[in-house]
Amino acid sequence: MAGRLTVVRPGLPLPAAMPGEAVVGLDEVSRWIRSGGALWRLLRYDEARVLVHRLESAGRPLPLALALRWMSRGDVRIEDARGRTRVVDWSTLVRWVSRATAEPFKIDALLRRVEHTVNALERDTGRHAALDLSKSPLYLRSDLSFGVRAGGSVGHIAGVVNELEHFAAPPILVTTDEIATIGPQVEQHLVTPSEAFWNFKELPTFVLNDALEQQTERALAGRVPAFVYQRYSLNNFTGVRFSRKLGVPLVIEYNGSEIWMSRHWGRPLAHEKISERIERLNLRAANLVVVVSAPMKDEIVGRGVDERRVFVNPNGVDADRYSPSVDGSAVRAKYGLRDDVVVGFIGTFGPWHGAEVLARAFVSLRTSRPELSANTRLMMIGTGATIEAVRTLLEQGGAADATVFTGLVAQEEGAAHLAACDLLISPHVPNPDGTPFFGSPTKLFEYMAMGKGIVASKLDQIGEVLEDGKTALLVPPGDAAALKDGIVRLIGDPTLRECLGSAARRVALERHTWREHTRRTIERLKRIS
Repeated sequence: MAGRLTVVRPGLPLPAAMPGEAVVGLDEVSRWIRSGGALWRLLRYDEARVLVHRLESAGRPLPLALALRWMSRGDVRIEDARGRTRVVDWSTLVRWVSRATAEPFKIDALLRRVEHTVNALERDTGRHAALDLSKSPLYLRSDLSFGVRAGGSVGHIAGVVNELEHFAAPPILVTTDEIATIGPQVEQHLVTPSEAFWNFKELPTFVLNDALEQQTERALAGRVPAFVYQRYSLNNFTGVRFSRKLGVPLVIEYNGSEIWMSRHWGRPLAHEKISERIERLNLRAANLVVVVSAPMKDEIVGRGVDERRVFVNPNGVDADRYSPSVDGSAVRAKYGLRDDVVVGFIGTFGPWHGAEVLARAFVSLRTSRPELSANTRLMMIGTGATIEAVRTLLEQGGAADATVFTGLVAQEEGAAHLAACDLLISPHVPNPDGTPFFGSPTKLFEYMAMGKGIVASKLDQIGEVLEDGKTALLVPPGDAAALKDGIVRLIGDPTLRECLGSAARRVALERHTWREHTRRTIERLKRIS
């Protein structure tokens, strides 16, 4: 028997277990459910709770709640980071089960309603879009991902939102979740997503349109914004609705096709046809489509979007937050790095990040250059989909004991972790289908602003932003041997690291701050509005 089972949603750190408490991540409980491991835990715990980032975004976690009810003799509850609690009693479960049982019969009606709205928006050309920068921009963050405390999306959202007030009135942010590092001066409004269809993979993204529209109406309170800026997310058309309704310009930030990413980095969408229509609607309705790379522009222009309305604007960095002046000594002390030379990588470990290539390169470095083994460490900052593959490569190669895995690091702590490193690696790999790499890695600009020596893949925009031998060492993407050679060269030449890092920071300050990124967007919008 155990006292309490605590299940922690992704994005939250695992708390220290109290006496008699079992603390596990949601992934572990999901494995129990799939494997039948939950069955032999019948009534094992006195109570069970799920820790979430925000109670309002917890939704209706029916399978998890049923499993916890099976395993707990006492209370089952959902608790958020503020200590607020929602008890999941038998009446709640009965209500959830009743709704979940009925929802499959309502899917067709939901999709017909969505299609009807899309048809109307496709027909409606909208009113004249007038730009008035004396008013506040409206920024819409509509992703159904919660508790994301770090990564490129967090950096991009905060970077743009924090800088908008320098070019217009202070912005209004309507968001499905709190975003780390947003300035206190920003007017924020949180959306409470509907619980309808919560246990279906894609359907909540369709339903979100209504909740986001209602919250945006309340946030505006009759005000007309300067323009609407939406970070496009799957199946959302709220920005199009408000742009048409209020007669203001629409800026769509497009970070790649959700349809393409689902096909190549996940599973094809179940309702791909309507999702593709919504994606196309946003691209064609926008006065300005902001993309981070030329391949992304080529892709959507090839789909019939007027190239004059597509603006390539690479990602950026907060050069005050990411700076050579940041002290990384506490991080080095935490991990016992002493006088080691630390090779660093930060990321969400996506399939395009190439962290496995770095793992192979580090294993090769340790076997081919044993004289470096004693005082060279690898720091892998963050976590994500490929982290277990990376761990396996390092363990099999005998390099795990020389590697620090930090786990998830909050955005506010990212700079200190980079400061603890002596050189930084961007080992991105090409797209699996041979199409051009369309990314603009946020880590790249953070590395540059830190003033560290960089070894990076010579891959599309990465090879355009960095100059080999001047601001970084560039190597063929996916080539672990070449990556290893670049790392060895920088380990052995501190002067080169310093020269490359200083030059990279100068370029970041001149071209790649978030303020410069936002200024370019506003200037382009002014020209076409």
